[in-house]
Amino acid sequence: MKHSEFWAAMEAAFGDRATSVAADLVLGTLDHRTGEQALAEGEPPRRVWEAICEAQQLPDELRWHHRRERPRRR
Repeated sequence: MKHSEFWAAMEAAFGDRATSVAADLVLGTLDHRTGEQALAEGEPPRRVWEAICEAQQLPDELRWHHRRERPRRR
């Protein structure tokens, strides 16, 4: 997962609150860091996304948002 895919998935799941969730939600599975802190310290975006999905009990349609087919650019 790329950082851009992480933020797109966050926006799909949390809308306007995406940056607040990343900045404020403390994730026990990431050594009690926020998603924002974990990313800044080099944690892979996929691991941060998975921790947020678990903590917020996101449904599968949101959890796998970054894996959806996208139209190809010409």
